[in-house]
Amino acid sequence: MPRLGPAVADYPPGSTFGPRDARTYEFVWLLSGSATWHWDDMRVPLAPGTLLLVRPGMRDSFRWDPRRPTRHAYVHFTLSGPAVDGAMWPVVRDLGGRPDPMGALCQYLLWLGATCPPGWRRQAAETLRLLVLTFLAPPPAASDDASGGLPEPIVAAMSAVRSAWSDGVARPVGLEQLAAAAGVSVSTLCRAFQRRFGLGPVAALERLRLARAEPLLWMSNLSLQAIAVQCGFADAYHFSRRFRAVYGVAPSVFRTTPPQAAPPSPLDAAGLAALEPLTPQA
Repeated sequence: MPRLGPAVADYPPGSTFGPRDARTYEFVWLLSGSATWHWDDMRVPLAPGTLLLVRPGMRDSFRWDPRRPTRHAYVHFTLSGPAVDGAMWPVVRDLGGRPDPMGALCQYLLWLGATCPPGWRRQAAETLRLLVLTFLAPPPAASDDASGGLPEPIVAAMSAVRSAWSDGVARPVGLEQLAAAAGVSVSTLCRAFQRRFGLGPVAALERLRLARAEPLLWMSNLSLQAIAVQCGFADAYHFSRRFRAVYGVAPSVFRTTPPQAAPPSPLDAAGLAALEPLTPQA
């Protein structure tokens, strides 16, 4: 909305605003200080890092920090297209701790409003569209780790892989070392991998190592010998032989094949992609 943000407002300690009848949608996010937002029987504390969405028709009010000045950013907007029922929309979201770009979108909106580069209103409208979509998306399910529901022996065994690959070289890890990290016998660990992936631990890790060669073949000038060493193979001959056995083509052929026409990843076929989050980034 023209003349209604994106911009910043400052309030002295103890200020209030409202009650007012909201006529547009409005995003409000605190930059410093604190506030309490009142709507009907709802009382929402606001702090830096929270994003509030006010909807048209709300009769609301703000009470700003009683002890120190408060600075907040805001932007008013309307939604075009089919009528929407926002009654069940969230009211406030946390700008931190979620794998989404809401905080960056808010910062970009403020930059647009402050600098007004050519065509900035169109950019602001597109940024607002993305911000609304992200705000309305449900938060991701809480997760304490990247195990993805894998059996505990497999998750524990992968700690040995993380340690062995921590320097970026995806070298082989022996069965005994994997079983010791998992705290189970070798036979128990093998059964766990077979039930989950249809492969033993050593074969599963070999496919993870071979898959690490894909971006090196497509997006580097490294020799096959250098790629072999990076993926934990003794030499280019051994690497090429195992690559052909799994992918069905030689790595030199794979390198010249466009990704959309290349053989599928062995990680997808066996479900081994679930192990990738448990390994260091290549």
